[in-house]
Amino acid sequence: MLASSLDSVGKNMDCEEQSTTSLLDIVIKWNGNDYDVKNLNIKSDVKTLKEEIFKCTGVRPERQKLINLRISGKMAPDECLLNAIDIKSGTNIMMVGSKEEDIAEASVVPPKREKGRKCKSYDSEEFDEERVDKMEIHLAKVQSRVDNYEIKVLNDPRPGKKLLVLDIDYTLFDHRSAAESGIELMRPYLHDFLESAYEHYDIVIWSATDMRWIERKMAVLNVANNAAYKIMFYLDNGAMITVHTPKYGVVSVKPLGVIWGKFPENYNKQNTIMFDDIRRNFLMNPKNGLKIRPFREAHLNWEMDKELLHLAAYLVEIAKIDDFTKLNHRNWEKFIKKAQSKKEKRHKKDRSDSEHKPPDSQPNL
Repeated sequence: MLASSLDSVGKNMDCEEQSTTSLLDIVIKWNGNDYDVKNLNIKSDVKTLKEEIFKCTGVRPERQKLINLRISGKMAPDECLLNAIDIKSGTNIMMVGSKEEDIAEASVVPPKREKGRKCKSYDSEEFDEERVDKMEIHLAKVQSRVDNYEIKVLNDPRPGKKLLVLDIDYTLFDHRSAAESGIELMRPYLHDFLESAYEHYDIVIWSATDMRWIERKMAVLNVANNAAYKIMFYLDNGAMITVHTPKYGVVSVKPLGVIWGKFPENYNKQNTIMFDDIRRNFLMNPKNGLKIRPFREAHLNWEMDKELLHLAAYLVEIAKIDDFTKLNHRNWEKFIKKAQSKKEKRHKKDRSDSEHKPPDSQPNL
């Protein structure tokens, strides 16, 4: 009787232990926040996990990319069982993805303008540029960032170099397409572009995201510790300010004055250029911004996209110019063609002069 009771107690303990170990508590890291997925059965598949994540975050399963949930070195497919993956309770999983309402907001078509009324746009020369960058309230915000925002300098400024400030998402990296690795989403010619630019420019990365994601992306793309070039520092959304425009209300922008205020001996509006796929980010510095064509659908556009290759040539050409404010970066492609045309004419003239040059006289034997 006693032995039977002991057996019963042992079985109950075994069942309780098995029940405990068969459940997982997972932490999902997304958009700078942590989301707990509790009591997930170890025999569930990845699709079930994504459905639980949807309940916490609002990001639909098909929009989710679970960065470090991998099996055999590849991103785990939806049908993969969790017990087939080396995953333990308390594991942190990084997720990339967007809510439907965020995607809808980014894709919304502007309302039709009233007949006879001229409408400004983000790509218009008249986008409140002269008003916004000179308003005292906005300049005070820039000064506040200069005083309070901390920059972690990775590599010191180099004397005599100009400054290149680069966005990440859709500028260097397609952050919404699905891929097995971040390298697949890297814009073509990225490393060639950065190596070429580094000869004449100190390079800063500025993204409207959290610093953790910036560092993660730069590491994945092998930009962070590349031997061919150095990044001076990263700036995140904390260095941005909001400005009010009469037409579009409040928008977030990237004021270069934050960098100029931190490094007044090195950089200014005469020697700084910024690349971004969103023009409104230049509102505080309209003459220093170049709107790059966004890099989307990486798998479809990989072979065709040569934007960075051409922009590398542009940076080399304008590095000879002392004052960038005299340039119109909207016409950068025309500038390159004109420079190339001049070179071709010069080379043609040199060849012609060489062909018509009289031969050296030979001494009489």
